[in-house]
Amino acid sequence: MKTYLLRCLMVALCATSVLATGAWAQDLEPEVSTVDDIVVTARRAEVPIWQVEQGGSTVILIGAIGGVPRDFSWRAEALEAATARSQRILYPQEGRTSAADLFRLLWRIRTISSLPNGTTTADYLSPELQARLDTLMADERNQDWRTQSFVLLGFDLLNKAGFERRGRGVVAAVRSAAREAGVPGKPVGIVRGDELIDNLITQPPQIYLPCIEAAITAAEAGPEGALERLEAWRSLRVPEALATPLDKALNLCWPSGDPEIAPLLRAQWAEATQAALAEPGVTLGVASLRILAEPGGVLDQLEVEGLDVIGPDWKPLAVPASPEPQTALTQ
Repeated sequence: MKTYLLRCLMVALCATSVLATGAWAQDLEPEVSTVDDIVVTARRAEVPIWQVEQGGSTVILIGAIGGVPRDFSWRAEALEAATARSQRILYPQEGRTSAADLFRLLWRIRTISSLPNGTTTADYLSPELQARLDTLMADERNQDWRTQSFVLLGFDLLNKAGFERRGRGVVAAVRSAAREAGVPGKPVGIVRGDELIDNLITQPPQIYLPCIEAAITAAEAGPEGALERLEAWRSLRVPEALATPLDKALNLCWPSGDPEIAPLLRAQWAEATQAALAEPGVTLGVASLRILAEPGGVLDQLEVEGLDVIGPDWKPLAVPASPEPQTALTQ
């Protein structure tokens, strides 16, 4: 029970990043650098970065991914230098929980951690999918996974896929550099703790069936698949990174794939980017790569509005249509 408790607390809080909050602190703004200097410096980080300008405003959007191991090499120092020279930072959403939320989580922990009414994974998965899951979980010391909630099972499968939850990626690098340089920042939105807990309590297991299927595929690919995703991200091959089994699974599992939470996260980033384009100087935003680059995402929306989005290609290459079969005509 203690293990379940700790894991469920993690579930309730992991959806969002708790970062700098509050309004822009204008008195702490750093000395202004030229836009070109900041953009060039940021691009040296060799991670997906897009530049959008409107009037006297520039927004630099950094496509971040989770699960970047501490020993994975990318040029964080370049991004840290660009952060220190920006006027303000946009961070991912912040989850805010109260003592009442945590007490409620404790009270409903069995509901959150287990499948309902004594059911097991076999009651929801197809025989073929259950067999694949059995193979992946064969080395588990007990059979508790058969009755745990699909949110937690999804986390377990992502771990088997090589997703590193204790890494240090773009968000951590920017936050550290901004704090040291005194650059003001705020999250693009707030997700309330009671809403997260309500979501975990009320969503039926069937909602997460696409997550479990995708997570099984990612776990079958193993750590090699996780490395493929990291390499595609570092090499600016954005469509390839989003097409990897691990990234697809992360997009379908809680919270990103939740039908209630996911639209909120995406809408908040779109609104925050538009608001930043009305601010003078340079705003640096650290967003999920998928929220930026998915079809219909922030980059597509900016382009539809007639703005020039400068950065690596983010749209998948169109697959040529197969030619229609030729039929010989008899004269």
